[in-house]
Formats: sequence, structure tokens, C-alpha cells
Amino acid sequence: MSGRQNNKLPNNLPQLQNLIKRDPQSYVEEFLQQYRHYQSNVQIFKLQPEKPNKELADLVMFLAQIGHCYLQQLSTFPQELTELLLSHHTVLEADLRMTFCKALILMRNKDLINPTGLLELFFELLRCHDKLLRKTLYTHIVADIKNINAKHKNNKVNTTLQNFMYTMLRDSNPIAAKISLDVMVELYKRNIWNDAKTVNVITTACFAKVTKVLVAGVKFFLGKDEDEKNESGSESDEEGPSSRDLMVRYSTGRKTSKNKKKMEKAMKVLKKHKKKKKAEVFQFSAIHLIHDPQDFAEKLLKQLENSKERFEVKIMMMELISRLVGIHELLLFNFYPFIQRYIQPHQREVTKILLCAAQASHQLVPPETIEPVIMTIANNFVTDRNSGEVMTVGINAIKEVAARCPLAINEDLLQDLAQYKTHKDKNVMMSARGLIQLFRTLNPQMLHKKDRGKPTESSAEARILDYGELEAKDYIPGAEVLEVEEGKGEEEDNEEGWESASISDEDDEDGEWVDVHHSSDENNEELKEKLQGMPVEERKAKAATVSGSRLLTQDDFKKIRLVQLAKEVNAAPGKGQKRKDVDDDEEDESRGEILTLRNIERLHKKPKSDKETRLATAMAGRTDRKEFVKKHTKLNPYASTSNKEKKKTKNFMMLRHSQKVRTKGKRSFRDKQIALRNALLKKKKFK
Repeated sequence: MSGRQNNKLPNNLPQLQNLIKRDPQSYVEEFLQQYRHYQSNVQIFKLQPEKPNKELADLVMFLAQIGHCYLQQLSTFPQELTELLLSHHTVLEADLRMTFCKALILMRNKDLINPTGLLELFFELLRCHDKLLRKTLYTHIVADIKNINAKHKNNKVNTTLQNFMYTMLRDSNPIAAKISLDVMVELYKRNIWNDAKTVNVITTACFAKVTKVLVAGVKFFLGKDEDEKNESGSESDEEGPSSRDLMVRYSTGRKTSKNKKKMEKAMKVLKKHKKKKKAEVFQFSAIHLIHDPQDFAEKLLKQLENSKERFEVKIMMMELISRLVGIHELLLFNFYPFIQRYIQPHQREVTKILLCAAQASHQLVPPETIEPVIMTIANNFVTDRNSGEVMTVGINAIKEVAARCPLAINEDLLQDLAQYKTHKDKNVMMSARGLIQLFRTLNPQMLHKKDRGKPTESSAEARILDYGELEAKDYIPGAEVLEVEEGKGEEEDNEEGWESASISDEDDEDGEWVDVHHSSDENNEELKEKLQGMPVEERKAKAATVSGSRLLTQDDFKKIRLVQLAKEVNAAPGKGQKRKDVDDDEEDESRGEILTLRNIERLHKKPKSDKETRLATAMAGRTDRKEFVKKHTKLNPYASTSNKEKKKTKNFMMLRHSQKVRTKGKRSFRDKQIALRNALLKKKKFK
């Protein structure tokens, strides 16, 4: 009985809360008593809302905890809290305001409040100068919207909140606008709000007057979706001929050095094609979801021209405009003269500016618009008065611009740049060779005859299309190889499949060649030899016949791709003469929609570091080393130093006449006797 007397339920809120959750109907009177107490405290609070009120905070959390037990009695409780926060959130004491918000979050988690009204309230509260509160609200908003769209997209709620956020991004309070933008960006990254409406709402942040909001909006469009990038890369590996196909094909013949070199070159071509294919599958970036990219880019350029922001912000805006122009192939002619002013070797962040120039180049831009950019880079960077690194960056930039707009570089400039293939600086030499290698695939006729390399079937067919010209084909290139395979019987197909399966089973991890007789490879070799001697027009006619007369399977496309790859290895018919070859040691970088700084700053030889850098590197490597010198410690640390120790700090001129510093040649016979005696005694002592 004594324990029950000490248990005062009306005043012990945690215990009453526990009992109500177990049996709500038995404690209605106690609940009503506390509810009336809460109402009276609210009236007192309204008189002085800026003062702390611990009792009201406890009552609010108590009612929020048991809100699901008395739905009828507490039906107006969430609305009352919302009105209190809306009316007094600017003057409320920080702890009491946080308590009110936590109570609303608790009731929202119990599905007692409509999400739309609560989230709009929380966005209003982002204006408060309370960092902890803003962090709590941000976490809840993201988690709540994620839970709303967990099972299926709730378009009604999403539309309402997106419209409200559109107004929040224009809010006069920079903190509220920035957090609203952060919420939208986070929801996009989590694939919750990854639709076009969200992206186009975020585009308005790029024109904000507040620098933080503007930078956050620009960074969003410059970001990358790594997960989708990895997925696209894994999917692209599954298609097309593999290195196993090439190894099996060349292993069936004789093991000659010629065949081995041929296989190595084919493997290099295959690797280059795989990298290009990966780059074409670009991650589904937000830039693709913009409704009117042309208008967006024009407004950004106008803002950039009149901007008084820091140079770093201007660089980011340049990068965004260049990506918009390159990805959507926009026509923004004023951007090239604007960026041309910054193309100087001494310009800060000049490599990023060169990257923007290359990114904004594409085939739809008139060549006369981009040609001044290339000439400016060549005149300011590719001169012998500059260092090797500057020349390398310039040639790499010209290479990337020319790869996207080949008509913008004239033949004389290309041949002049090709002369740097024998430059004494390795970086310049390799960059020039990379430029030569590029035009061997685009149009070898623009190079000197000695720089064209050994002609292949692919280079013989290479041609740069004129401005505005489209090359439409009514056939599948390489389909002529399938015509011979139409009449094959099922037995040969089964035998071929069995042999290829046995090859893959016998393959080991080292990737060694396997001697397996493969009849289809021999037939392919014979067929390709016949095709090499066939005129081009006849091959096109046969390819058109095959393309229109049968349905092609995945295996057929695989064989076609093998033939197309072989064109880059096999010599062109009638062009078997040897020419000076240029080894391209660099890995072929993919030229997809997005360029990276590595395309511009690629150096093949690491530059020499200065003395300070080398010294810092040497000292950094000595952190874990122990001292090798034996330290003599005194028995008494306060004892005076001996004469021997004092001599270490004395000037040499004070000791030069001393007997202790005489050289061996000037020692007297007596000194030598004493030294020998001491040495023998010391040796005898340590035996």
C-alpha cells in the first residue's frame, strides 16, 4: 500500500504514459486532467512566448506519445502546435521550439498528421537561426519524403511539395533557400525525386542572387551519378566480340611472329573500341532532363558576362555552359569569343578554360566559329618560347577540339603541329603523336605522306564529312561476310558451338593460346581474303542484299563487328607499302559527352620537382626511422660539461694549434707511440 501511495499518477507523466499505452480506457480521467493542464499552460505561454516553459514542454511530449490512444480528444492537438510554431517561431526559446518540432515529427511517424501541411511548416521553420533545428528538420524532411514514395510514387504530394519548394528557392532568407535546394538535390541523388520537374525547379537556383545557392545549383548539374556509371560500364562489356574470340581465331593458325603481331594489334583495336563504347553510354545526368537547354544556356551566358562573382564561380558557370552546349549540341556563338579572352598560359585555371573550349565544340558549330579558338591556342601555347608542359597542354587541347569539330583545323596548321613528333621534350612529342594518330582515323589525307602510317581498310575509307552533310546508309556495313554462311548445315553449326564451348572450358587464368582446330575461322580467313580483293561498290551491293534478305541474329552482328575490327588491322588492297609508323603509347581516351581534365593535362613524363619538393619528400619518408647515433646521457643531468664536450662548440681557429687536432702526417714519433699503445690496450680490453 505504501508503494501505491508514493505513486502519484497525475504528476508522474512517464509512468502515466506507460500505463495509458497499455490500457487507454482505464486512465481517461487522468489523461483529461493532464490535457486541461496543458491547455491552461498554453494560455500562460501565449502571454510570454519568449520565456522557457519546462512544464509545457513535458506536457507536449506526453500528449504526442499517447496521441494514437485518444484520437478523438486530441484531434485538434497537432493543429494547435502548428499554429503556435507559425505564430511564435521567431521568438520561441530554442529548446521549447525543438520540443514542439519533435512532437510533430513523432505524430507524423505515427501517421496522425497530413505530410503536406507539416512539411510546409518545416520549410517555413528553416528561416530560424538555429543550426541544430535546421539539421533536424532537414533530416526529417528527406526521410519523410523517402517513406512517402517507398512503395509507389505519391505524385499528388510530390507535386504540392515541389511547387512549394519552387517558392522557397526564391525566398529572401538565404539559409532557407539553400536548405530547400539541398533537400531537392539529396532527393534526386536518392532516386526519389529524379523527374524532369525537380531538375527544372533546380535550374532556377542557378540564377539566384545569393552566391551559395547559385554555386549549389551549378554544382548539382556538374555532378555525376557514379552508380549508373558503373552499371552502364558493366553492361557495355557484355556486347561485341571479346578478347577470347580474337585469341581463338589467331591460335588456330601457325605460330608465326607475323600472326602474333597481328593479334596484338587486333587486341589493341578491340580495347580502343570497348573504351569508346563505354563512353557513349553516358550516365543519365540531370542535364538531359532540362526542358529548354538553349534558353537556359543563353541566360547563363548573359549572367556570366555581367557577373561580379569570384573567378572560381565564373569557371564553374563556364563549365556548365560548355557541357550544355556539348551534350545538347547547342548553337551559342557568343560563348567562343568570350572564352577566347582567357586562353593565355599565365591565366589562372587555364586548363579548365581549355577544357570548356573543347567541351563546347561539336560538329554542328560552323568551323569558322571554332577556328579562331584553335589558332589562339596554337599561337599562345604551342611555341618554343614556352615550357614543355605548356606546349603539351596546348596540343592536347587542340586535339580534343579537333576530335569534335575536325573541319575547324586547317591542313597547314595540322602539318605544322605534326612536326613536334620529334621534339626533345617527351610530353610534347607524345602529344603530337596522339594528334597524328587521331587524324589517321579521321582523315589521313590531311597529314604528310610520311605521317599517314600503313594504310588499312578502315583508314582508306575514312573521310571527314562536310559541314551539314549526313551520311545515311541503307545497308549494314560488313554484312557481306554473312552471305557465305547462309548455306551452312546444322552439323557444322553444332560442331562449331561444341568446339567453342570446349575452348572456353579448357581456358586457364593465364590466357595462353590453345591449339584447337576451328573450321569456321579458316572459312572466315578465306572469306576475308576474297573480300579484300573485291571492289568497294560490289561489297556495298552485297551488304545491301544480305541486309534486306534476312533477319540478323546476335551471332551475325558479332561476326560483322569482327570484320569491322579487322579493317583497322588489315592493309588496304594495293597499299601494302611500308610507311613510317608512329607508336601511340598512350591509352585512347574515350570521347563521350563529358571530358575530364586528364584529357588536357595528360603528361607522359613526370616533370622534375624543385629542391623544396624533393626535400619535403625525403623528410616525409624518414618519419618512421630511428636514430642511428648513440646518445650519451649523463648520470646527473645537472652536471657541467667536460672539456671534451666544450671543444665541439668551439671555433676551429681556437683549436688548430692544439695537439689534439694535428694531422697524422705531422704527428711526432712519441705521439704515434702513445696512439699505438692506446689502440692495443683498447683492443685487448674488448677481447
